[in-house]
Amino acid sequence: MAKTIFITGASRGFGKIWAEAFLKRGDKVVATARDLNSLTDLVNTFGDNILPLQLDVNDREADFAAIKKAKAHFGSIDVLINNAGYGLFGSVEETSEKEARDQMETNFFGLLWLSQAVIPVMRGQGHGHIIQLSSILGLVTLPVLGLYNASKFAVEGLSETLASEVKGFGINVSLIEPNGFSTDWAGASAFHTQSMPEYDGVKAAFQAGLTDDIFGNPEATTEAVLKLVDSENPPLRLFLGKVAYPFIKQVYNGRFAEWDEWNEVSAAAHGK
Repeated sequence: MAKTIFITGASRGFGKIWAEAFLKRGDKVVATARDLNSLTDLVNTFGDNILPLQLDVNDREADFAAIKKAKAHFGSIDVLINNAGYGLFGSVEETSEKEARDQMETNFFGLLWLSQAVIPVMRGQGHGHIIQLSSILGLVTLPVLGLYNASKFAVEGLSETLASEVKGFGINVSLIEPNGFSTDWAGASAFHTQSMPEYDGVKAAFQAGLTDDIFGNPEATTEAVLKLVDSENPPLRLFLGKVAYPFIKQVYNGRFAEWDEWNEVSAAAHGK
């Protein structure tokens, strides 16, 4: 059965790949982008099945208006995919106030506003699926991505809470957690802080670890995303890529070992 899917950040990368996949199988898609010219090819190919909307997700009022327009146009919104976001590269010390606030505005607050806007629509329908594009860096961290890590950790906490609050309305919430993929997320779409030489060594080590074999093929994610959207009982979390699970497992095993080592100290702090 065809669905109506609202997806942000559809101008490139995962957003455009997934939007096209939905359209090819007959779904109706509300695709948002800052530059509507990036959606011209999809509009020319799929016509009335796509509603392109210009949107800066940082604008809360515009987010609510976009959801309202999508609902009026197609009559329902079955799935919201909060995909818009970008990477900020640089050490925590290097990061300016504006860079930090801008990162959180797009990656966290934009996602929050759209989630808030769509909940009444989905609650009224008695069903819906909110899908948040997180990252494995919402569960573990890498150096020189501190603010990006923080934004995705915030998305994880918000979305897990949201899932428990809206389940009774027939609304599911899922977090997509990709490992690295060969999109332009780390290229043209990325932002960089002003470098301090004190962090040259940390950055060199980080770059040395970015070997080609750890990056997945973005087009290969389509089948997994379609299965997630079609699932009657979707998971709260879905990894994308073969690097994600072993990396997360290794880090969490280390965390449990440290928690076990300090457990007596922790328990004694309870006081009774």
